[in-house]
Amino acid sequence: MTPQLAEYLKAGYTLAPEERLEAARLLRLSVDRDDTVSPLEVDAAWRDEIAARVDAIAAGQVELVDADETYRLLSAELAAKHQ
Repeated sequence: MTPQLAEYLKAGYTLAPEERLEAARLLRLSVDRDDTVSPLEVDAAWRDEIAARVDAIAAGQVELVDADETYRLLSAELAAKHQ
């Protein structure tokens, strides 16, 4: 850990928990952000992805599961991993 990072963390610990969470969220966003891709490209990619998923549903290539069943399946899978 660099001295600069250690100093930053020390200052961060003086913040209220809500402020630390907000700082962590903003820092995470700064790492995840890809400045090489425009928002228009992201929107276009999402439209393509949604269209592909709708086409797969219409073609009967995927099985739709209602929300209650999805939560049940996820809960069972998580419980199995923690045994």
